[in-house]
Amino acid sequence: MFKLAKTSLLVAAATLSLSASDLLLTVNGKNITTDDAQVLVSAAAPNANYADLKPQEQKMIKERLIEKVLFGELAKKEGIENDPEYQKSLEMIKSELAINIWMKKQLDNVIVSDSEAKEFYEKNSDKFVQEATLQARHILVESEKDAQKIIDTLKSLQGKALQEKFIALAKEKSTGPSAPNGGDLGTFKKGQMVPSFSEAVWALEEGKITTKPVKTRFGYHVIYLEKKNPASKVAYNDVKPQIIATLKQKQFTAKIQEMAKELKKKATIVDPGKKEETK
Repeated sequence: MFKLAKTSLLVAAATLSLSASDLLLTVNGKNITTDDAQVLVSAAAPNANYADLKPQEQKMIKERLIEKVLFGELAKKEGIENDPEYQKSLEMIKSELAINIWMKKQLDNVIVSDSEAKEFYEKNSDKFVQEATLQARHILVESEKDAQKIIDTLKSLQGKALQEKFIALAKEKSTGPSAPNGGDLGTFKKGQMVPSFSEAVWALEEGKITTKPVKTRFGYHVIYLEKKNPASKVAYNDVKPQIIATLKQKQFTAKIQEMAKELKKKATIVDPGKKEETK
């Protein structure tokens, strides 16, 4: 359930934007849009989207937005803008906003060429590797004896006949949650399963089953390996945006550090703790 306290009204002021399609409502002539709603939602739950909320949750957001406008009007009417504390806070917000927007512009101005990104990709090829994965099924039973009986039933089969029989037995006999799906465990990486299971399944060949029951804290397993997906290099185009973002951030950080260094050299900085002035 999405929860939003009324105190969220005080969080994250947003610039109102408007188009015919995103107008939610008006309060005393002031337009409130879906963008305004999303700002409020994000302040309370960063990964939530207003459009995905339940009707009653959207209604609650609208109520908070209405209150935000009305409380804002009331505060102005009572002269809050002349309050010293308001003026002090406003200057702090202005300063922070100016820095944030300026920083964003500096980052946006950083250009990373395709050749730079490609060079980084080639020099760091070990960082762009898709780990090997397996696709497997299992049948989980309580006793070693029951597991061995299943193995004895399956061991003479091969290929599609083995796969089909394994799936049928998994649905019929497995006590695991994957039983309705024929024991399907999906795709997983090395180390994602418990040690004894992992050791057994990674030792298998495609289309083969374990010849002995595999014991874990859950019971005894019979494992069928459907497919091995070997480690492979991730294609450049798949990671290009990530590489460009990384290089932009790196160049931006270096630029900002250098600018800060130069600005400090030119500034008059007084540190009372050092009892000296530097220029």
